Parts: sequence; structure tokens; C-alpha cells
Amino acid sequence: MKIDFRNKVAVITGASSGIGKALSIELAERGAKVVLAARNTDALDNVKSHINSKGGDAYIFKCDVSNENNCKELIEASITKYNKIDILINNAGISMRALFDDVDISVIKKLMDVNFWGTVYCTKYALPYIQKTKGSITGVSSIAGYHGLPARTGYSASKYAMHGFLETIRVENLYKDVHVLIAAPGFTESNVRFSALTADGSNQGESPREEGKMMTSEEVANIIVKAIYKRKREVVMSSVGKTAVFLKKFVPAFLDKMFYKAMAKEPNSPLK
Repeated sequence: MKIDFRNKVAVITGASSGIGKALSIELAERGAKVVLAARNTDALDNVKSHINSKGGDAYIFKCDVSNENNCKELIEASITKYNKIDILINNAGISMRALFDDVDISVIKKLMDVNFWGTVYCTKYALPYIQKTKGSITGVSSIAGYHGLPARTGYSASKYAMHGFLETIRVENLYKDVHVLIAAPGFTESNVRFSALTADGSNQGESPREEGKMMTSEEVANIIVKAIYKRKREVVMSSVGKTAVFLKKFVPAFLDKMFYKAMAKEPNSPLK
């Protein structure tokens, strides 16, 4: 299937690394003009250079998605540069690993600010332009948005909130031809795990999972781009995720135990 995004403009948050970087490169290779947003401008410059060296068209904008004014300025800069927006991908996100008993409330607030409010802010200011182009809005979520994951209270809460928000945006724009996709990768080789917050808000610094058993960011990006092209409602990417969504409908208590057991096996797990 030939997927062509020529003459499309895509804004991607969290574009400096991992899934966001891979999405930016994938879309650019398929002809889209891409706006790369993140806090790390040096990393964004590297992504831009890679894209431009391949004949693509990339523009960078330093943005902290937890800051509403930054998000507004991101959208305004995108319109000034390219005069339209066809695709918004809300990818910026952070994770956590700590029991709710132990976690500082500020950690959960920070996750909500980035994962949920970042999606709200960017969508709010991009929506009028996406309505004009009958474009797409994507939220990069997780299986944590379908079932609560132990030691990830803030992460699950933020992804559940994202789901509810984007589903409502979809319904409100039902007759405006705005496409809304919720994409849930499995465990992915992505920097989000290394920067996951611990109970006191410090970075985890290492992944508790084996890289070799994870999806690559490039695999995830390819699936999401295809789903945007086909205007799918949602895509759950891993077999574990698909099984969990199915089991939740019929045996949620069993799923609770399975998730507890799986997370307890992680190295240095806070679960006893």
C-alpha cells in the first residue's frame, strides 16, 4: 500500500527522540512537511538535519507541552511557517514507577500536566485549523489507558484522561470530518522509560525491561502512520495489549492479578 502524505503538514510533540522522532522521519519520508516540537533543541536539530538530508522539509520549535502558552505559540508558528495543519500527533509524554503509597503527589501532577494537559492544550489551538483541512488528531497512549497498571497510577490516570478527552473530541466533530486516533503501543524501545519518574520525582535512569523484547520506535511509527492514513479510531499494537483489552471485558479481576504478577517480576519492582 502506497501511503502518500505530500502537501500535508504534521505537528509532532515529543519529536526529539523515540517514537516522536521515528514518526517525524516516517511522515517526512512519505512527503509531509513536519513541525518538530520538544524541549531539547539540540536533539531536534539532529532530527531536522536527518530529515533535510533526505530531501524532507522540517521545522523545529522549542516547546514544553505542560505550558499552555508554549502550545499556543507552537500552533501559531506552524501556521506562520506552513499556513495550515493537517495532522497533530500528541506524542510527548513521561512515565513513572512507584506505589501510590509512596509517591509524592507532585509526581502525579507532573504526569497529568505533560500527558493529559499537553494533549488538551495542543489540540485546543490546533483544532480550528484541523477542522478546515478535515485532518487528523492522534494521541499516543498505552495499554495503561485501558487498564490501570500497578506502580503507574499517574501514568494510567493521564492516559485514561487522554482517552476520554480524545473520544469526546471525536464525537463533537463527528460531522466535521475530523479524524481522531488513539494509538497504544506495547513496551517500546523509547527514552520515556529511562526518564520515568520515581516516588520522589527523580528520574529512574534505567529501564526495568529487556530492550530485545520490545517493539522498536520505527515499528510503532510505521503502524501509527498507516492508521492515520486509514483514519482508524484506535490501534492497540502488541499481542499483550490486545489480549488485555479483550480480557478486561470479561474477566477484569483475572486481568488485575496478571498485571500485578507481571509488574512484580520487574527488577527492583516496588510491588511486594
